[in-house]
Amino acid sequence: MTAGRPKRARGGGGGRRGSRGKRSGGRAWRHRIEYGCLRAVAALCRVLPEVVADRVGAGIGWLAARVGRPRWGVVEEHLGAAFPERGAGWRRRVGRRSYAHFCREAVATFRLAGMTRAALRKRTVVVGTELLERAAREGRGVVAVSAHLGNWELGGAAVVAHGHPMDIVVARQRNERFDRYLTRSRERLGFGIIPRGEARRGVLRSLRAGRVIGIMGDQDARRAGIFTRFFGRPASTARGPAVLAMRSGALIITLIGVRERGWRPRYTIHLEPLSEGWRPQGPGDGSREEAAAAITQAFTTRIEEWVRAHPEQYLWHHRRWKTPPPEVAAGQPVSGSARPNRQPDAVASSFPEGPEAAAPDSAIRPPAAAPPRRSG
Repeated sequence: MTAGRPKRARGGGGGRRGSRGKRSGGRAWRHRIEYGCLRAVAALCRVLPEVVADRVGAGIGWLAARVGRPRWGVVEEHLGAAFPERGAGWRRRVGRRSYAHFCREAVATFRLAGMTRAALRKRTVVVGTELLERAAREGRGVVAVSAHLGNWELGGAAVVAHGHPMDIVVARQRNERFDRYLTRSRERLGFGIIPRGEARRGVLRSLRAGRVIGIMGDQDARRAGIFTRFFGRPASTARGPAVLAMRSGALIITLIGVRERGWRPRYTIHLEPLSEGWRPQGPGDGSREEAAAAITQAFTTRIEEWVRAHPEQYLWHHRRWKTPPPEVAAGQPVSGSARPNRQPDAVASSFPEGPEAAAPDSAIRPPAAAPPRRSG
């Protein structure tokens, strides 16, 4: 009996190892199938004429908004919170158009992987490149904060195609084949790739070289973020862009690529400096925290202005307000200004303090003109 127990233990362990092996094998096959589907869709998108592929993508989105309606509840909730003054019919139309927009831009992104820089320049106009040129003359890097509005991948690629080197911090995908495909596609477009795990040295090296660093600024940052006001509601926002600009002396701007009206896919990419009437009140960590909060609120406000101008081009499917501020959980009233959070942001905490740290207001420049607002 005593001798039999180890045998059962070994047998059980072997079973568990076998189970893990089966799960790993199943995952590998699933990744192969996913990758095969991705390549097939990408090839189809590139083979079809551009306008036809664009219309097919929009049609798929139109259908998805009426049949199945993935995350429709989230879209409805977010549009209701962002535009309470609008009627249910208007919000429903905007929600459906956002599905069509997302799907046609997915097609555009698939086509982007095989597009030359000349073809990309033909389809895009970049406004505000003088900001990048001025920063280059001053020997400064640039932190470009983008959002899930319009076509963010194409917006960054257009900046590169127009002659301004850009690096992006990316997280690895679980599907290694998909991850390699994304990396090759981005490198082919001219992006420099900084893996998230190497952000500490890679970002600093890029900014010191006067390059542009692209970072998304409208994702829920959980408990590590700064709580800003986005459409009047507290939203956890990554502090990374503000901290990077403050510590490196880089210029911080917003990068928004919106699609223009018309059948042919054409885009205008807007590069704009931040405008915020703040100044640090004194030395020490407290004033730096407040400065980071002010910068973060500044780019969040700018993103909101663009979303209000083009609500049908925003990704309402993302749970932007998923993380409640601490005082909500405690049953306390929410203040109306951005508040720092002492928990470190993944990118910001990996960026070292050093003698090159600049005064916080070096990241701010004069205000830019507001985007045109749509009515109706």
